[in-house]
Order: sequence, then C-alpha cells, then structure tokens
Amino acid sequence: MPIDIQWYPGHMARTKRELQENLRVVDLLLEVRDARIPASSHNTDLAELLASKPVITVLAKSDLADRELTTAWVRVLEKQDLRPVAVDLKSGRGVGRLESMVRAIHRSVGQRLQERGRQTRGLRGLVVGVPNVGKSTLINRLAKRAVTKTGAQPGVTRGKQWVRVGNWLQLMDVPGVLWPKFEDPNIGLYLAITGAISDDVFDFVRVSTCLAQFLLTSRPEALVHRYGLAQSLESGEVVLEAIGKRRGYLLSGGRVDEEKAALLLLQEFRQGLLGRFTLETPD
Repeated sequence: MPIDIQWYPGHMARTKRELQENLRVVDLLLEVRDARIPASSHNTDLAELLASKPVITVLAKSDLADRELTTAWVRVLEKQDLRPVAVDLKSGRGVGRLESMVRAIHRSVGQRLQERGRQTRGLRGLVVGVPNVGKSTLINRLAKRAVTKTGAQPGVTRGKQWVRVGNWLQLMDVPGVLWPKFEDPNIGLYLAITGAISDDVFDFVRVSTCLAQFLLTSRPEALVHRYGLAQSLESGEVVLEAIGKRRGYLLSGGRVDEEKAALLLLQEFRQGLLGRFTLETPD
C-alpha cells in the first residue's frame, strides 16, 4: 500500500506569496534541487515563477548521488534550457562553474541596462528550493563566509534575508517551499527519505522499510558492507530486523526495536554512509 505523505505548514504558503511579490526586483532564479531526486525536488507549484526569469538549476548534494545518473540528469535538464550544474557543497566542487554561469547572466543584464541608457548595477538573485536541500549552504559558499544559518533538519530558515556576495551580487535566501498536495505518492516518499520533510510528520518505520527494499533491490552489497547482512534477505521488513539485531537494538523479550533500526538506516543513508545513490532515473 502506497504511503501518503503530505506536509505544507502555513509558513510555506506565506513564503510562496513573498516569492511572487519579490519576483519583480530580481534578475535571476537559482533553483536548488537534490541530485538524488532531481524530479521530486522540483517544486512544480512554482512553474510560473520559474518561467518568468533566467533560471540556473543547481543539483546540490551531488556528493551523495550516483555520478553516472547525475551526468544523465544534467543532460536532460540542459535540453530543457534550465542551465544545470551539479555541486558538492561540502568540498565546493562545482561552485566555481556555478559562479561563472551567474557572472555571465550579470554581464547580460548589465548589457541590457546599458542599451536602455540605464546605469549598470549588481545582480539580484532569488534562491528557491524544497526544505533542507542546501540553499543556505550554497549562499554561504558563494559568499565565502557563514552569513546564513544552516542545519540538517528542514525548516532552519524561517524568513527571507538578503545576502551580499562581493559588490556584484545579492542573493535572497527564503525558507524551503513544498506544494499543497503530492499527487504522486513516490514524491512524498522520496522527499521523506532524503530529509526534505520533517521526520515528525510521517511514519519513519514504513519509509525506512521502503528505503531498505530499494537498497535490497538496487544494490544489496551496500547493506552487506555497512551492516554485515546476508545478501539473501527477502524484504525491507527483514532488512530492518536484521539491522536491529546486528546493532543490538533489542527491547524486553528480545524483540527488535524497529524504530531505532529504521531511524539509523534513514540517517546513515542521508549521510552517504551506505554509498552514493540516486532514487530517480531520468526516463
């Protein structure tokens, strides 16, 4: 039975209104997506917003995603004229290329202003994306200093703020925004697995069971190497029970603490401790 996960707290509706109100003062949109789920981390509710300005699609967390599939996703997004660039915000890999792309748009905007007889100015960009995808970390990378608050849980950024990057660029950081209803249950599942939805609003045992089944099907050796499990396990439920036994997560009577095992698998997957995985293929 599909897992129906929905999460749209009130501040997201307010943020969407703010995005629409501030759109007229920005020159560029940086849409940050999760490289592990490039489709599900794209907020289709902002399609009209994204269509009105130049867009650069930043595939963040590429250090956690499958390299070949990231390359394939970049090709797909290039065909859609979305200017994709994969970045690793921990090491900074890809950030230099992103900055070059932003500077090219800055030159183009300056040229248009000069043609209209107006004075050139710094570029103004708006950074959008789902919660916990790395928007604030990206801004800190571009600014080369810690100017925005970051965290491993969704919802750290609670209000908009402008950040100056040198004398040529200003970026607006806003809270992560989802959309009112996920029509495809896989979207909610993928967002939950990758940490874009608060763990408090979904059954993380069921979500972790789905993740275990995905790993068992796609790359069982990751479970073998990380937890010392047998490759012959038959289901996600059995995987969680085996992890719990291996780690000693036992309750009275010798029962496995499935909640503890489920949370461990989710956390270690999100940290990349099981390897690099992409949950979506660009079909």
